[in-house]
Amino acid sequence: MEAQVLTEVSAEVPADRQALVLAGYRAMAAGPFPEGLLRSELLRGSDGLWRVQTLWRDRAALEAMRAAPEPPAALRLFRSVGVEPALRIWEVADALAPGP
Repeated sequence: MEAQVLTEVSAEVPADRQALVLAGYRAMAAGPFPEGLLRSELLRGSDGLWRVQTLWRDRAALEAMRAAPEPPAALRLFRSVGVEPALRIWEVADALAPGP
């Protein structure tokens, strides 16, 4: 079985545009969602750092989404508020979850 993949799209957002990031992400949550997207979170850090972290079923699902004509949603989100994001792609080497 192919490993899951996690994408991390992050940017430093000026304080006066942070509410736009949250509103834009909530609009994205209405869908539709690309095939193979398992989970996504919007994370807010200190000093205006924001991150969209998305878990994909496998690299093939990620590559299919990236081959679409329009840019990925997380990139569009940050660009819509006037910042250029950084993208990192991680292969999930292992995972754990506490039992019931």
